Amino acid sequence: MTAERLVVIGGDAAGMSAASQARRLRGPDELSIVAFERGHFTSYSACGIPYWVGGDVAERDDLIARTPKEHRARDIDLRMRTEVTEIDVAGRRVRALDRETGETYWTGFDKLVIATGARPVRPALPGMDAPGVHGVQTLDDGQALLESLDRVAPGPRRAVVVGAGYIGVEMAEAMLKHGFEVTVLNRGEQPMATLDPDMGRLVHDAMDGLGITTVNRAEVTAIRTGPDGRVRAVAAGDTSYPADVVVLGIGVEPETTLARAVGLPLGPHGGLLTDLSMRVVGHDNIYAGGDCVEVLDLVAGRTRHIALGTHANKHGQVIGANVGGGYGTFPGVVGTAVSKVCDLEIARTGLREKDARAVGLRFVTATIESTGRAGYYPGAQPMTVKMLAEYRTGRLLGVQIVGREGAAKRVDIAAVALTAGMTVDQMTALDLGYAPPFSPVWDPVLVAARKAVTALRRAGTA
Repeated sequence: MTAERLVVIGGDAAGMSAASQARRLRGPDELSIVAFERGHFTSYSACGIPYWVGGDVAERDDLIARTPKEHRARDIDLRMRTEVTEIDVAGRRVRALDRETGETYWTGFDKLVIATGARPVRPALPGMDAPGVHGVQTLDDGQALLESLDRVAPGPRRAVVVGAGYIGVEMAEAMLKHGFEVTVLNRGEQPMATLDPDMGRLVHDAMDGLGITTVNRAEVTAIRTGPDGRVRAVAAGDTSYPADVVVLGIGVEPETTLARAVGLPLGPHGGLLTDLSMRVVGHDNIYAGGDCVEVLDLVAGRTRHIALGTHANKHGQVIGANVGGGYGTFPGVVGTAVSKVCDLEIARTGLREKDARAVGLRFVTATIESTGRAGYYPGAQPMTVKMLAEYRTGRLLGVQIVGREGAAKRVDIAAVALTAGMTVDQMTALDLGYAPPFSPVWDPVLVAARKAVTALRRAGTA
């Protein structure tokens, strides 16, 4: 009997999780697995790159969960530096290019996993490809940036970070740790557009306090270079910001070039559309997962594109279970994310105000200030919690938290409550852990829930 063949495009979180899980369930006599990865590394933490660049993580290889050699030892035919350039859906085959030798060839499949990830947004502006301008999507990108930093001469060293989302603020911290004067150019009203502007303002103030210059409503128009062709400044409007190195933190978009070329279904954000089993809609033998797909927002009821390793690994596990003869589903997300800049912690889950308005929800808001420990306990640090609750029903819609030690992971309380469809009134009765070193008697999230209940009563809805 000929073994069924699984082909995987992409050797990082979703792709290799799918391959590994399928292999656990089915041996090589039943299922042969061929995986293609165009880069130099597999199964690594892209989310950890800013911390490696900043020196918190000592070695690049610390970010690698499993090497190509380890995957091959599990009977996965992993082909590195090999890029899939075409999918033949009807013929059930893919064309691959060996980037080392230039050889191209076709490989057939019975089942296909598309895990092509995301690509950094890189505007087509003058000078954008100049030496000294760096994205930070892959380990190769991180290595190139570190080498670029080493080439900057001693003396005043200036870094400009374009974008003030998660990657932008994390890379601002990394540049600060390398001794650079840091300017962040942000086209939005405040840093961290994943927060409401009033909460983003707290991030802006904290970044100013750290010595990071943040310029909002700054539309970058060009990268200016010197006689040697290397970056010298970033132009935004009528202002030029000197730069020895530029880091792009503008965000990412789904890498669905192959899928688009063959007409696979894409959502409004450009990501592949799948069902609960992570099968591409309308194609029983094709799966997709990771940063190239759109996921269902369980609060808004719409699909979103969220590039996070947590989701990618779960997608891979679900795909691998289904390919391997088991059963798995991925129901959706509530949009939970955390980050930090130096000692400032930033967290959100659920909907922002503009998200709620976009789907026609009426809501109340509540914002409170508290501390991560009992106020009298040494080391108590401030945090601000903002909560959105649906008008009339009181259903929790979203939470944002900005604060110091112990702030960010509190968002998990809200993430669970959102997934469970809890009201803010129900949240006030949650039996959370308490001791003075860890929390006030009333946890800040519950204080915000109580204030939201009060806001609902004042609005005549509770």
